[in-house]
Amino acid sequence: MESAPDPGTMTELLGECPLLRARAADSGVDLDDTPESLTALDQLAPDWRDGEEDELSGLGNDAGLYLGTVVVRTVPGAAWTLRPNGDPVVRLASGREIEVVEIGHAWAESGSPELSQVLAESSED
Repeated sequence: MESAPDPGTMTELLGECPLLRARAADSGVDLDDTPESLTALDQLAPDWRDGEEDELSGLGNDAGLYLGTVVVRTVPGAAWTLRPNGDPVVRLASGREIEVVEIGHAWAESGSPELSQVLAESSED
């Protein structure tokens, strides 16, 4: 039976988000794993919505993983966990799980919910 990955390693790996980081950098936004960077992402012009479906899907996936990375790094007691099917979710100290990848896809497709708002709600839990 395989052991669960080290939480620090999971955060590093899941936080890579190369497509999102490249898009943000092209727009002058530095993704430094802070709440402010989520606000900056929320304010980007969503020109990717007119692009290819594969890019939109990849960007949504990255946005969710980046959101999760910021939550894990800034919300006390938050941690990555893997579902039995391998999907990463963030579990808050309260036990509530945040489906960050689903949220990232919704954000990439429609701009809602705002990533910064998800973080704020997670901080209140």
